[in-house]
Amino acid sequence: MNKAKLVEHMAKVTKLPKSTCKDCLEAFIATVGAALKQNKPVVLTGFGTFSVMRRKSRVGINPATGRRMQIPAKKVPKFKAGKALKQLVK
Repeated sequence: MNKAKLVEHMAKVTKLPKSTCKDCLEAFIATVGAALKQNKPVVLTGFGTFSVMRRKSRVGINPATGRRMQIPAKKVPKFKAGKALKQLVK
């Protein structure tokens, strides 16, 4: 499901206009992004937790040349599913 289909489904379920649902979804994404940028986790009980993980630097191999290269450390977003979401998918 892509963003447009998600907005469409949200509009159908909530009986709100698509534009309102799109604004709500974009606000949610922006809010989660802003919290993660400040290194704060976002916990949605039953759904899951969005957090930031620090990846260590490592050695990789360029597939085109076969040469080794150093990949620098970086922060990446992480999502851990909550118990209710795991049960739903089961």
